[in-house]
Amino acid sequence: MTRSTALGGDAPPADTITAGGVLGRMGAAMAGHAKWVFGIWLILLVVLGAAAPSVFSSLAGAGWQANGSESVQVRELAQQHFGGNSSAAVQVVVHSDTQTIDGPQMQQTLGEVGAVFAGDPRFGAVIAPQPGMSISPDGHTGILIAGANASTDEMVKAVDDHKAALTALTGDGIEVYPTGASALWSDFNKANHDAMIQAELFSWPVTLAIMVLAFGSLVAAGLPLLLTLAGLVASAGGLVLLNEITPISVWAMNFAMMFALALGIDYALFIVARFRDALTNGGGPRAAVAETMDTAGKAVVLSGITVLVSLSAVLLVPAPAVRTMAVGIMLAVFFVLVASMTLLPAVLGALGGRVNAGSLPYAKRQQHRSPRFAAWGELLHRHPWPFAIGSLLVLIALAAPVLGLKVAMPSIEVVPTDAPVRQGYELVQAQMGEGAPGMLQIIAPAAEGTDAAAAATATDGIAMVTPPQPAPDGSDYVMLQAMPTVDPSDGQMGTILDALRAGLPDGALVGGAPAENLDLQQALNDYLPLIVGIILILGFVLLLVALQAPLIAILGTVVSLLSTAAAFGIAKLIFQDGHGASLLGFTPQGFLDGWGPVFFFAMIFAIAMDYTVFLLATAKEHYERSGDPKVAHVDGLAHSGRVIFAAAAVMVAVFFTFALADPLPPKEMGIILGVAVLLDAVLIRLVLLPVLLRLTGHAAWWSPAWLRKVLPNISFTH
Repeated sequence: MTRSTALGGDAPPADTITAGGVLGRMGAAMAGHAKWVFGIWLILLVVLGAAAPSVFSSLAGAGWQANGSESVQVRELAQQHFGGNSSAAVQVVVHSDTQTIDGPQMQQTLGEVGAVFAGDPRFGAVIAPQPGMSISPDGHTGILIAGANASTDEMVKAVDDHKAALTALTGDGIEVYPTGASALWSDFNKANHDAMIQAELFSWPVTLAIMVLAFGSLVAAGLPLLLTLAGLVASAGGLVLLNEITPISVWAMNFAMMFALALGIDYALFIVARFRDALTNGGGPRAAVAETMDTAGKAVVLSGITVLVSLSAVLLVPAPAVRTMAVGIMLAVFFVLVASMTLLPAVLGALGGRVNAGSLPYAKRQQHRSPRFAAWGELLHRHPWPFAIGSLLVLIALAAPVLGLKVAMPSIEVVPTDAPVRQGYELVQAQMGEGAPGMLQIIAPAAEGTDAAAAATATDGIAMVTPPQPAPDGSDYVMLQAMPTVDPSDGQMGTILDALRAGLPDGALVGGAPAENLDLQQALNDYLPLIVGIILILGFVLLLVALQAPLIAILGTVVSLLSTAAAFGIAKLIFQDGHGASLLGFTPQGFLDGWGPVFFFAMIFAIAMDYTVFLLATAKEHYERSGDPKVAHVDGLAHSGRVIFAAAAVMVAVFFTFALADPLPPKEMGIILGVAVLLDAVLIRLVLLPVLLRLTGHAAWWSPAWLRKVLPNISFTH
């Protein structure tokens, strides 16, 4: 027999450890060697925590592109042969109401702008404002271009470093604003980061309050936050180290923060609730940990694997920012999962009965088998059809609007109105035309330059085309700039780009920031069906392996898809149609941000399957013990309902705090994910899925003999 050492106290009585599965034995080992576990985690957190503070300044700021697309080829050619005059170049707008560009003060300001870029090797050739190209018709506005001599990520950091010096040149009736794609991502990433931090700080006390209500104990409520904090620090440091190998988008950490908090609490809730129940069996803390990990621990592992598998499908999209966002969440989930399997059992074993310390009066009467959810299960068992039909009708009605969903890459409106990039953007539009901030770049062989200019000029939707400019390095290329007649985010932009590409000579390529956005959107659209299919298939396979029951695995996958569709239906009503926009404090763009369907589908489906595993694993445990489908149905709800309800409340609270952010993308993310969890927990996990267990009876848990031989033998009883 082994003794586990309590934190700050004497060793508890020896535990009786009954034979169990791998996770049960591993949990008992963690509880029995708590000091070693704490020491290893302390070393890990010190090493990774040393890198964590630099996470937001170190990570990449760009990467929103479709690798291999025509627009990316144009950018690479522009950087190689045209002094870096690509979509990543920094454009500095200089304007005066009283002076023209050729005036002495304006020329002095332009010289000072050029001096800001001098000496920084990340900038290539500096191109002064050119008549007919980058000077407004009235001569009061000019655009100086500092070429990109580094990667898109480095150019965003370069703007971060120099934009304060550039905007400081504003004065004496002259305005100076850095604009262009690199400046856009610089300002947008900062606004987004500030919003995410504010939301995260606000969500922690809200989360703690919900946890205290759910557990009725201050110590038990604090454990999930401890687990989450460990996962967050580890994932932040891990992302910084990974960024040394390959650029990781700063958005990866933004998403990781949110998901680590939500899932870390989810997993800890399930494990801590089960541990408190296991303590009542009288076997001692270590035996209680073994029982907990043999039952709830299996559900958490399977849930974590499901989340990781769902997000791994996003890695197929050939866009660095999208891929690394998925990597960030996967890293956070991995560390939270490892902490759930090692650190949490060690802490629980060390605390023992003191996990209930600081209990509120009502909590002392609290049982793991909730009488209220047992009564709810009995009600569903007596009257399954009204609840089944009612929840299905609501979900289908909410999902119907998804058929009219439109997606596009974010417009300038996602940047705060006082951001320099937006002020410069709007000034250029006012002085030079709607399409001026989104010039399309055409690179063609020198022999095709004249034909390319003629074809571009003749294209509907092109307001102006600059003469072909030979490559400064003497290579056999020319560059033309084509100004669209519409705003870069206008719905007609895609038609204009397609017409332009179709009309140009074979050797000509079209790029520029609007083209890069449209090419990325096309890649996201093309990969969406593949990603959805892979996630559904892998989700079904994982449920099948976990539950060994084909029918309930299929039903669990289908209902998760239904809640996901309903969440997108609501997203269409809010963010595309603008219902509730004034209440939520945003101006609708008329579409959902382009990366939403791919990314949110993976995230929502992962969360939905998370709850599915928790509910069905508990139901299967009771079916294995009793062989009675009614016991499985009612006791599955009675033992997991309160935990699912509390976990959903925490997730909804966490996600909805992000809806308070000013930038639109965090607002979209918070509302869509919050609504998805709310729908999934209330209508799917607590109504529709239990009703399906009732209606299918023994068939829900049936499995053919040949399948049982193929699948690994996973049992949820201890």
